Amino acid sequence: MAITAFSEERFPLRVAFGTSGGPERRTDIVRLSTGFEKRNQRQARSVRRYDAGSGLKSLADLAAVLEFFEAMRGRLTGFRFRDPLDHASAPLGQPISALDQTIGIGDGETATFSLVKVYGAGETAYARRIEKPVAGSVRIALGGIETVAGVTVDPSTGIVTFDAPPGEGVAITAGFGFDVPVRFDTDQIAINIAAFEAGDIPTIPLIEVRP
Repeated sequence: MAITAFSEERFPLRVAFGTSGGPERRTDIVRLSTGFEKRNQRQARSVRRYDAGSGLKSLADLAAVLEFFEAMRGRLTGFRFRDPLDHASAPLGQPISALDQTIGIGDGETATFSLVKVYGAGETAYARRIEKPVAGSVRIALGGIETVAGVTVDPSTGIVTFDAPPGEGVAITAGFGFDVPVRFDTDQIAINIAAFEAGDIPTIPLIEVRP
């Protein structure tokens, strides 16, 4: 039986809401004899890591995760995961708007654009590519006016395609919900029911992947 490298299935939501974790960056730091530091970023993109074990509240949750783990074949298959704090283009708790994020400026020739979420402002801003938008959640605007005609969004890649390229200088903005592409970072989940009921929660690591 063929197993795909990535499944569009989503990790159980009721467990995801209680998970711990977030972005990780790798920085090399060398302290010079003068007392100053030299810092070098080892990777351009942050990588998100989570512990799904912290989201387990009941034996039913544990059973659901074990079933999902088996379906994904452990570390073999990636899947969608909803970050409890960072899962939308808008600030946490605010509604999604078609004006949330600028994803490009029209040049009269380009018809495809990638969804992005920008963190910060100015020269230090970080643009994060969004590759797993939630189907049906994406809203697009051209020049500040929301549009639904002549545009499609691929929920498996986050690519926005216009039937006709937006005109030169036209701002293209978007709002969306999204998932993080992850996989299990272990091939074993060791469970002791008595220990679980006594409050000993197993560690179930997840790590972000490039789908």
